[in-house]
Amino acid sequence: MPHRALTPIAFAALVLAACGARADADGPDFYAVTGVAADDVLNIRAEPNAHARKIGAIPPDGTCVRNLGCRGGLTFQEFTELSPTQQAERLRENPRWCKVEYEGVTGWVAGRYLREGHCDPAPR
Repeated sequence: MPHRALTPIAFAALVLAACGARADADGPDFYAVTGVAADDVLNIRAEPNAHARKIGAIPPDGTCVRNLGCRGGLTFQEFTELSPTQQAERLRENPRWCKVEYEGVTGWVAGRYLREGHCDPAPR
């Protein structure tokens, strides 16, 4: 089959598709734990739900929590168009869960307990 050059429209469609695929992986590289009581931990679960098997824990001041992608939560449209009451109801129906890696354990945590963070390399 002969090689054909992409038309400008086809090229633009490919670029937009690639950007859309990357949007799913957007977000910070690392999270920090927030909103967890000082005497509690953030449970790491085997699956994205509160009843799944616990496979690890992150302390309430945990940092260097690697972001592996989230699901659920509010869409941009819901965030901008729904009232705070409607947003709270939607979050109860569709909570945000994030797949993370923390100190060698990979699993799921409730996204409401995460904020953008960073990870400083350990001093040598």
